[in-house]
Amino acid sequence: MSPSTAASTDLAHDLRLAVMRLSRRLRQERADHGLPLGQLAVLATLDRNGPMTPGALAHQEQVRPPTMTKVLAHLADGGYVDRVADPHDGRQQLISITDSARRLLREDRRRREEWLASLLVGLDADQRAALRTALPVLEVLAES
Repeated sequence: MSPSTAASTDLAHDLRLAVMRLSRRLRQERADHGLPLGQLAVLATLDRNGPMTPGALAHQEQVRPPTMTKVLAHLADGGYVDRVADPHDGRQQLISITDSARRLLREDRRRREEWLASLLVGLDADQRAALRTALPVLEVLAES
């Protein structure tokens, strides 16, 4: 193994651990709203992308259509999503989030961002600058 490969492997290991630990802590800061992460992910996707068909949602969330059907049934029962006929294809439905789901997502994000901001205040200027510099690289990794 070349020195650059070994260094990349070590960096990958350290980065994976740090990101996993931070992700775990962010999940712990979620409000107790009773929704599983998979259901929250569907709501967040709808919030970001707008109304979608169940098939498109299943593809986006990388789950099988029957699984998405169950998730959407739970979300509809909780008043978190609405279903309307697709104006371009009457055989399809478009799923959108409700105002109560938007509020839930906004509050959840606010709570986690406040927690993270409270930690960032404790960092010195160089540490905050290093994080700011690393953000575009982390975005590239997240999008790949």
